[in-house]
This record gives sequence, C-alpha cells and structure tokens, in this order.
Amino acid sequence: MIVELVDKMGTDLSVVNAARVSYSKNKETFEASDEKLIKYLAEHNHWSPFAHASLQFRIKAPIFVARQLVKHQVGLVWNEVSRRYVDFPPELYSTKTWRGRPQNSKQGSAGEIELDPTMKHMMETTMESCLILYNALIQKGVAPEQARMVLPQNMMTEWYWSGTLYAFARVCNLRCAKDTQEETRDIADRIHNICKEEFPTSWKYLKNE
Repeated sequence: MIVELVDKMGTDLSVVNAARVSYSKNKETFEASDEKLIKYLAEHNHWSPFAHASLQFRIKAPIFVARQLVKHQVGLVWNEVSRRYVDFPPELYSTKTWRGRPQNSKQGSAGEIELDPTMKHMMETTMESCLILYNALIQKGVAPEQARMVLPQNMMTEWYWSGTLYAFARVCNLRCAKDTQEETRDIADRIHNICKEEFPTSWKYLKNE
C-alpha cells in the first residue's frame, strides 16, 4: 500500500492568519504565542481557519480499504483510477495473517486464525482464476466496464485524495482508532504521520495529542 503527499497548501501560520483576519491582522512569521491561538481554535471547534490549509495525497490500497475511506466526503475530493477505461493487469493485495471474528461484536476482528493448506490453496487458485478470466474477457473483446465484474475485493486501486487539514483530521480521528480495520488504519496512520510533519502545531491539537 502507498500513501504519498503530492501537494500541499499553507502552514500553521496560514491557520493563524485565517483566524486573525477577523481583526484585520496578518503575521509574517509563526511565534510561540500563536500556538495558544491554534489550541483555542481546536478546543472550541472553530474549524474554519483549519480549512484554509490543504493537502493532496496519492494513495494505493485494496478496494475494500478504499470503499471504507471514500465514505468521508465533507471537505474532501476523490478521483480514482477507473476500470472502465483501463485494462492493464490487476494487482491483488495479499495478507500474511488472517484474523478471527470477535465473539461479542458484529464487526472488527480478534486474534489470528490459521488456515489449513486446503483453504490456502483454494484462496490462491481462486485469485489466479479471477485474473485469468479477466484477461480472457479482455482478449475476447469484452468492454473493460463489464470485464471488471469478475475482479475481487482485494484488487488494488489508486486515487488522488485532496482536502482541508480539518477534514483529514476528522478522517484520522476516526480511522486511526484501535477498532478500525487494520488495513484501513494503516492508511490513516500514514496520512496522520504526514499531516503531523507538515502542520505540527495544528495537528497536535486537532488530533488531541
């Protein structure tokens, strides 16, 4: 899986100036006193100054992860590779460990499950069969928009994800949580680390660190 920062706009100072414009003030440098303002804004849910800073990511992950993250819409824009237009060989995501179903919850996972050799073989051959069938359909001249129907949920997809700093904080506050699916949390953790590096003061308080 891949999370790559493509572009960004603004700094912690951008957040400060967006807040201070109410008093017709503008600063050229970020000072220690500005951290108090950022803390106040975050703690009192004055979110609009944080929306003046933004980031653009290129992300590559399996379909089942992408479909969880695309649910986040407010303050974010998503453009994804389309299997209607491309027919290059799909890449499939594989896991080294299988997690068990929890006893007292309808979602999530708990502990590890060891698959027997028969199930492992079935998994491998099923994935291989999907790829063979897809390629055969393409070679036959079937439109990619239909041929893609045989591809599995663990197919890798790629998208550009742009949004405000505040919007990505909302994503990470939800998806970095321990009860988030491990693969989805992996993507959120990578976004978190990049945001923390690019906007250290704002992120400190948006993420309650």
